[in-house]
Amino acid sequence: MPSYTVTVATGNQWFAGTDDYIYITLVGTEGCSDKTLLDKPLYNDFERGAVDSYDVNVGESLGEIELVKIEKKKYWVQDDWYCRYITVKTPAGDYVEFPCFRWLVDDKEVALRDGKGRPIFICSKIYWFPMSIDANAHKELPRDIQFDSEKGVDFVLNYSKTKLKKIGLLQLIVDFVNITEYVMEHWKEDFMFGYQFLNGCNPVTMQKCTKIPDKLPVTSDMVKAGNIYIADYDIMEDVSPNATDPCTMQYLAAPVCLLYKNTQNKIMPLAVQLHQTPGEDNPIFLPSDDKYDWLLAKMWVRSADFHVHQTVTHLLRTHLISEVFGIAMFRQLPAVHPVYKLILPHIRFTIAINTKAREQLICECGLFDKANGTGGGGHVQLVQKAMKKFTYKSLIFPESIKSRGLESQEDLPYYYYRDDGNKVWELVKSFVKDVVGIYYDSDETLQKDVEIQAFVKDVCSFGMQDLDYCEFPKSLKTREELTEYLTIVIFTTSAQHAAVNFGQYDWCSWIPNSPSTMRKPPPTKKGQVDIKYIVDSLPDRGRSCWHLGAVWALSQFQENELFLGMYPDEHFTEKPVKMAMETFRKKLSELSREIKARNEGKKLPYYYLSPDRIPNSVAV
Repeated sequence: MPSYTVTVATGNQWFAGTDDYIYITLVGTEGCSDKTLLDKPLYNDFERGAVDSYDVNVGESLGEIELVKIEKKKYWVQDDWYCRYITVKTPAGDYVEFPCFRWLVDDKEVALRDGKGRPIFICSKIYWFPMSIDANAHKELPRDIQFDSEKGVDFVLNYSKTKLKKIGLLQLIVDFVNITEYVMEHWKEDFMFGYQFLNGCNPVTMQKCTKIPDKLPVTSDMVKAGNIYIADYDIMEDVSPNATDPCTMQYLAAPVCLLYKNTQNKIMPLAVQLHQTPGEDNPIFLPSDDKYDWLLAKMWVRSADFHVHQTVTHLLRTHLISEVFGIAMFRQLPAVHPVYKLILPHIRFTIAINTKAREQLICECGLFDKANGTGGGGHVQLVQKAMKKFTYKSLIFPESIKSRGLESQEDLPYYYYRDDGNKVWELVKSFVKDVVGIYYDSDETLQKDVEIQAFVKDVCSFGMQDLDYCEFPKSLKTREELTEYLTIVIFTTSAQHAAVNFGQYDWCSWIPNSPSTMRKPPPTKKGQVDIKYIVDSLPDRGRSCWHLGAVWALSQFQENELFLGMYPDEHFTEKPVKMAMETFRKKLSELSREIKARNEGKKLPYYYLSPDRIPNSVAV
């Protein structure tokens, strides 16, 4: 009687094990086994981290094993089980691997195909996902995309720190002495103001200025010779300020800031106008003005930059677009598909963190309402306005730099976000190209893959609502197009999020450098601002505490964080893919060492795009 040895690996997550009944059915080319209970007498099967083996006896050979079916039935109480993988040893001594890496719930049979990923030419989805998500119910998400218990606890602990008052805040400042202290010492200086457009936590707003706009009527004596740049916050115009607290008036501005590169290659501010429409009550502030006038004008720019960063650069262009990719992946790609395996690590916990954010951060009475000048609905207006300019091409990192006229290192040195970002982009693209080449031997193979075409169409039709101006593709015709598309997914969910997220405490914890709200209106005349007006403009103690705790929590890596190139769950079993992963890791390590060497001795090191500090996914 032929006997098959089945090896089952249980996950290491908290509560990954189970006391429930686990049944397995082996499906081969010549038949299938009976449903078999996997159980050893007087033995605790399926404990956390365990690898258990069982014999499955059959009447005759099943041929080549193509599929295993697993089913969990409740023993006593609801007890989800995380299965890492199943290996089947055939009577001939061959081993067939069936990656799982998912939670199994009661009375639902899961079918696993072997780990050899392949494009699919007929529709064969095996993963169901809802068309919409209840934004207020993390616990009601499909189990596989919830936080595991450990991650969930970390998030709750971090979020609770946003409620700290001034006693606890002193310790927070100690944790980030490096850049934060330098910011506290130099935030008033023009070079520090300009530097943040290059390498702060929102390094995407400045662009080359080839023609000074009519709405900024500067005179010739205001403009210095040299390279001129502009940061225009026109998206802030007509956004409603936070009115959730009737006891505190809050204000917003939509400034325009003109900058130039001086002879030391530093970006310096030339002029600031706090509203979009020129007029007598909208003066152009200059470095030669009274020091308090000039300081407050720069603070208004920094406050506007904070709002655009939080809502557009960070929330919309990393968190929300990553969720669009994730939902489309779960809906359209089976777990055995090579693209599913490739991008799954980069979607890890993203839907969960976004659902938590909807529950606690951007909801009514959430953190945005408590701390930010765009709370109470202004943040929603900002997302809606930003969506009207959101294009597929803007997610291609080199193109996004080029569109702002900042691609030349000679013209604009020390733009580390650009330089490191381009290198990471190329490494990701090279890795993706290698994987695509393994599974798609021609463009025709890609065109026939109905599941990858359905994935791309889902992103365009459901995620981006078929908006023509977004220019998201509805299909992919060449392997080069697929390589670029998947590079966008991986880069956005990993590197781009790291670049705009993990510097928040560095640059935003000193509140005068990045005010989350302003309690006095922008000045309409020069010469009327003093230090008291500036202090009274800043957030009060309560809002400052909420803000400080939030940017601290958002800047933390998680315990057991998985960084770019780390793939502990072996979804791929093929040697060529494993070799491509190893090459990818080596190149990433080389870049990390290069960035570390460059940062040596710098008072303002730039490390947000060092691969060893780039988490795989948007998970905080």
